[in-house]
Amino acid sequence: MKVTLKDGSSKEYEQNMSVYDIARDISEGLARAACAGEVNGEVVDLRTVITEDCSLNILTANDPAGLSTIRHTTSHVLAEAVKRLFPNAKLAIGPSIDTGYYYDFEAEPFSREDLDNIEKEMKKIIKEGHALERFTLPRDEAIRFMQEREEPYKVELIEDLPEDAEISFYDQGGFVDLCAGPHLMSTKGIKAFKLTSSSMAYWRGDSNRAQLQRIYGTAFQKKDELKEYLEYLADIKNRDHNRLGREMELFTTVDVIGQGLPLLMPKGTKMVMKLQRWIEDLEDNEWGYVRTKTPFMAKSDLYKISGHWDHYKEGMFVLGDEEKDKDKEVYALRPMTCPFQYFVYKATQKSYRDLPCRYGETSTLFRNEDSGEMHGLTRVRQFTISEGHLIVRPDQMVEEFKGCLALAKHCLTTLGLQDDVTYHLSKCDPANPDKYIGSPEVWKQTEQHLRDVLTELEIPFVEDVGEAAFYGPKVDINAKNVYGKEDTMITVQWDELQAEQFDMYYIDQNGDKVRPFIIHRTSIGCYERTLAWLIEKYAGKFPTWLCPEQVRVLPISEKYVDYAEQVRAELAKNGVDVSVDSRAEKIGYKIRDARMARLPYMLVVGQNEEADGTVSVRSRFAGDEGVKPLGEFIDAICREIRTKEIREEVPQEK
Repeated sequence: MKVTLKDGSSKEYEQNMSVYDIARDISEGLARAACAGEVNGEVVDLRTVITEDCSLNILTANDPAGLSTIRHTTSHVLAEAVKRLFPNAKLAIGPSIDTGYYYDFEAEPFSREDLDNIEKEMKKIIKEGHALERFTLPRDEAIRFMQEREEPYKVELIEDLPEDAEISFYDQGGFVDLCAGPHLMSTKGIKAFKLTSSSMAYWRGDSNRAQLQRIYGTAFQKKDELKEYLEYLADIKNRDHNRLGREMELFTTVDVIGQGLPLLMPKGTKMVMKLQRWIEDLEDNEWGYVRTKTPFMAKSDLYKISGHWDHYKEGMFVLGDEEKDKDKEVYALRPMTCPFQYFVYKATQKSYRDLPCRYGETSTLFRNEDSGEMHGLTRVRQFTISEGHLIVRPDQMVEEFKGCLALAKHCLTTLGLQDDVTYHLSKCDPANPDKYIGSPEVWKQTEQHLRDVLTELEIPFVEDVGEAAFYGPKVDINAKNVYGKEDTMITVQWDELQAEQFDMYYIDQNGDKVRPFIIHRTSIGCYERTLAWLIEKYAGKFPTWLCPEQVRVLPISEKYVDYAEQVRAELAKNGVDVSVDSRAEKIGYKIRDARMARLPYMLVVGQNEEADGTVSVRSRFAGDEGVKPLGEFIDAICREIRTKEIREEVPQEK
């Protein structure tokens, strides 16, 4: 048989050969590094026997599929270790993932001490060096095999497979797991691994199914690669907004208030206020928006007109029960503002000259998110959003849509986030037409409009099927948190359908009634989610204009507190957020404390500064910036705040 290798060369063999044997025939070094094979494009075990002509690529840890094989094998070692230490634990699933692997168990929650003990047991298993042997069973025998081992989750997985399926297992020294593979030849092939965390997970991701315990880990071919990754994990842990935001006293949560209902503390509130004022002034003064203020709730009648009652009711907080209280009006907290603003539009007759009509509102919204989805500020049940709706003539739609994207890009650039996002064309799912209103022809046409706009603007994008709203496609601007989970930050949506439902029209130049088009959009998105994004982006070291405390004045002793207060008053008069540290502490302690608070500026004042009307400036950006006249410093920081400058930080001596 002829085996064609990745580089185009070929090997010929008279007998059947395993992938591993072919790797050895090429070189002993390649065989030692090999993790799996790729035969005719399919990833297989090294133990797979080749019987006919094929193309073959030997996969090492440098290949994503090779590294995945190491990690998948490590997940099996993890499962064996858990079963040794916790014999009553039940096995669920244990795949490799982009960052490593995980395994789900029916068990009591695992502590960090448990994870440490499991790691020790895993090291023993690896040292034992058991070969991983693959075998198969018919479906009925496979079910009995796992029933005898009292593994109900494995039984369920097998029962979901076709009747004629041949089920594969891997045996490593007596520990057997259901698995399609591929795997390393032996547990000794695992060189560097770590268990990183544990959490709750639902069986098959369904919140109505059993709660399981998930252990996360990672593995690499080399110890220095593992060390580098663990250092990266430590960094993202320090950036995690859920931890850092609480540490910096930006927000908190309380069980008796409810999940997904965070409390913004004074510092976090100050930051959101700055963002909100900036967005409102930007939209109104530079982009032609007018403000509305609409109710937090409405009767179910409103949502029936919009379609939310039929398509989105499960995601809403409904106040009352139509079935039980037939004589009472049923209300619901608003999940979005659009139907309210439509009635603002309808309150007065509009002509074609009045359009576009751009309505902006800082909207507090309510969505009944699943409890398993709640996370810090990124996934909450009550949030505030920079919401807007543009009612436009059809001939204005494309240019106004481009303007919404330009506004979003401007906001991202100002915040320094423009390089952290991806653009997505979110489309309907033709396989589920009942999820949407409107004809397939309208959807096809509107999706093409968005595709053309993104292409014309030279914005790279991907297309996501099934992510559209029920009344129109949209452009979603997404970003990942420090753990790699992607969320939508900003949305701009094309809507040709809801004007009909709400009987919205304008009078054209011929005196005829014409349906407008609608753009649903945000400029900065959800303020809570944006705050979380900023915390993680800057690790709490925000641009000066956004900081809840921009300057701290540090008198070197109690004798200079009065001058420090004079400095504070002058800065405050110019709109700078400033405080005085008047504690009876040494100046070095005060400086370290201000650094720990991630403040942009510290102004040290003493005898010379008081006599000369100066301040000694220390900053996050340049360390000791020297002595400056107070007026000069005020001019500089006010310019930095006004222009929303993002100063680059330089390493400082510790």
